[in-house]
Amino acid sequence: MASSSPQSSATTAHSFNKILNQPRSSKSKRSGDVDEGTKKLRRMILVEGIPSAVDPTLRPRIWKILLRVDDVSACTFLEYVARGPCEVREKIRNDTFRTLATDRGFKERVREDMLVRLLDAFVWRNHDRQETQQLGFTYVQGMNVLAAPFLYTMPSELEAFFCFAKFIEECCPLYVQPTLEGVHRGLKLLDRCLKIVDPELFAYLRMKNLSAEIYAFPSVLTLCACTPPLDQVLQLWDFLLAFGVHLNVLCVIAQLLLMRDEVMVSSSPMRLLRTFPPLDAVPVIGIAVTLVRDLPVDLYDELVRHPYEITHM
Repeated sequence: MASSSPQSSATTAHSFNKILNQPRSSKSKRSGDVDEGTKKLRRMILVEGIPSAVDPTLRPRIWKILLRVDDVSACTFLEYVARGPCEVREKIRNDTFRTLATDRGFKERVREDMLVRLLDAFVWRNHDRQETQQLGFTYVQGMNVLAAPFLYTMPSELEAFFCFAKFIEECCPLYVQPTLEGVHRGLKLLDRCLKIVDPELFAYLRMKNLSAEIYAFPSVLTLCACTPPLDQVLQLWDFLLAFGVHLNVLCVIAQLLLMRDEVMVSSSPMRLLRTFPPLDAVPVIGIAVTLVRDLPVDLYDELVRHPYEITHM
């Protein structure tokens, strides 16, 4: 993903718009197949990155396509909102006021009441759908941070709500179960992947009694949205929405590898790992992509399935 000049960013924006303006086949919408346009979008996200500074409409349009969000019903959303506070409103309010609290740009664009409204509506939506779903959903820790990028990116609360709901229910449903099952699976997989891609770093952290559960929990729970700056988080999420949220585990390993030298000479590495350095999406994505090749096929397959596959023990 190249850092580009204003002229090449404008050219890239034009190329993205060209793909976005092509009619999408109703066949691929119905069958769930990935159409050619979506494949091109994914390729361009990886190679060029979304030039949102040149055209701010690109990211919301692309995210909706990647999430297959076609239908946004204002009536449905307003009906949830009209019900008022859900049964876990107190829990929601305990978290929303501190969501990305240090990011001024986020605070200017997304008010706390917007977050509360979206999360209330999500709980009501799933209150209604419990009979028809294999997994139930309510509000759990970390959901406020996962909702934040959608409210920041989408032009309306309505679109943010439907994108967030689709994302949670289809991309990472196990990350938001009351036990945080998917998060704990992701952390175990992080340890197993690190042991393969960098046995020396893995052994050093183990010697210091540091497992991923201890140092990587926030990064896995929030898909790195807890690591500023927000513009880099959004760029990383472009990649995760295009290729799968399972890759976040490798993105966390990539961040570790970028600080490897300091960690390996530190007598107290947890001090460094408590707060990761500011996120720099391009090198993180580049390293994550190369790590895929280093993993055994069966381990990578487990990684792909861990955010959503229900296993019956």
